[in-house]
Amino acid sequence: MSLVNLAHVCSHLQNASKARLGVTSIPVSKLHVRLMLQLQKHGFLSSVTLGGPTPPLPFVLQSQSSEEEAAALASKLANEPWLAYPAPETASNKKSTLGEEKVYEVQVPANPARRRLWLGLKYWNNEPVLNKMELISKPTRRIWVGSEELGVITRSRRSGYIAGMTRPGECIFVSTDRGILEARECVERKLGGQPLARVY
Repeated sequence: MSLVNLAHVCSHLQNASKARLGVTSIPVSKLHVRLMLQLQKHGFLSSVTLGGPTPPLPFVLQSQSSEEEAAALASKLANEPWLAYPAPETASNKKSTLGEEKVYEVQVPANPARRRLWLGLKYWNNEPVLNKMELISKPTRRIWVGSEELGVITRSRRSGYIAGMTRPGECIFVSTDRGILEARECVERKLGGQPLARVY
């Protein structure tokens, strides 16, 4: 596990969110993939995609309706709103009203050195969701904590070198023998490990 590369990733994500980028990329490693999937799970990132040096094409979420369909829907909403949307799908009615699902292939280079992990950044009220991402355990000072110390940290108290979690939405990600988990999950499972990054 290279904490030097993780330090570069932390500063890169912080700078990309300050620059209001929609998509950014980082080098691919097992540690980066697991940490980015945890960031996506906890709501800091919108998407995590494996790709090449160029960003993948955006996915088409829903096809645009024609002007006639939009006018018909508006009139139904004004007159009889309960008939504007179709009834839920039953066993006899298997046809989807939104159309068929489209699958897009992402070109991943065969050379591992050319692979990149593309991340979608999130914003709320014109502010980045990921404001700060900083390393806790550093290459020059590696820290290991137990589940009791993590319990103290999650209750906003300092434990050793690590300050407590005092900001709303703040997360600390810990590398354990069960993978990378958030500090509160580690307390629930009574697991300790090496705290990697603090995100808020």
